[in-house]
Amino acid sequence: MHDEEPLEEWARRREQRQAASKGKQRAVPLGRGPHRGAHVDPGTPRVIEEWTGSEWVVVGVVENLAAAQALLYPPPPVQERPAEWDRPALGKGRGRHRKPTPAEERDQ
Repeated sequence: MHDEEPLEEWARRREQRQAASKGKQRAVPLGRGPHRGAHVDPGTPRVIEEWTGSEWVVVGVVENLAAAQALLYPPPPVQERPAEWDRPALGKGRGRHRKPTPAEERDQ
């Protein structure tokens, strides 16, 4: 006996997968011949395509592989470190992670 999934559950899962993939982009080389690895012909212009859920649609053209990678994989935002005065001050104590106290305060 087969344990088959109800059609409604399958349709719901399929819809979720399609919704999750919408907006995904890819770069396709404009060179001659079949599509090959992205690293092949790095100087060849690339077409940027976006998945609509049912088909790939052209959204732009870039001049080479480096430009395509910069568009598809932008660098993560730089997290700024807080200024010294924004950090909490360390309290008194001699724990491993405490700020050392001057010699005069230790001797008292």
